[in-house]
Amino acid sequence: MADTNILKHLPLTEATYYILLALVAPKHGYAVMQDAEDISQGTIRLAPGTLYGALSTLENNGLISMVGKEGRRKIYQITETGIRVLLGQIQRMEIMLQSAAKNFDLWQERTAEEESHD
Repeated sequence: MADTNILKHLPLTEATYYILLALVAPKHGYAVMQDAEDISQGTIRLAPGTLYGALSTLENNGLISMVGKEGRRKIYQITETGIRVLLGQIQRMEIMLQSAAKNFDLWQERTAEEESHD
């Protein structure tokens, strides 16, 4: 994850993370909104203005590209750079989870010791 081109995009917002994840396969904007909500188990609900602003920014940053059109609908897909950024974010989250688990385990051990002394 030392690639500075990748690091400049991290950390991703939660919405951006789910948009990139949804765009592993080509999709139009409305499908991205639906998939982001499904993938996030309902924790993310993107308003159209938020989504289309994010798609524009992601495209300008080279993380997604328009790969086609269906009528007025633009079809987007994640780029290779976008995949590397997404993987970088996943790695960051794995480190966060490992740290949380380790520190929570330490807290549980300390709490158990304190209770055994009572």
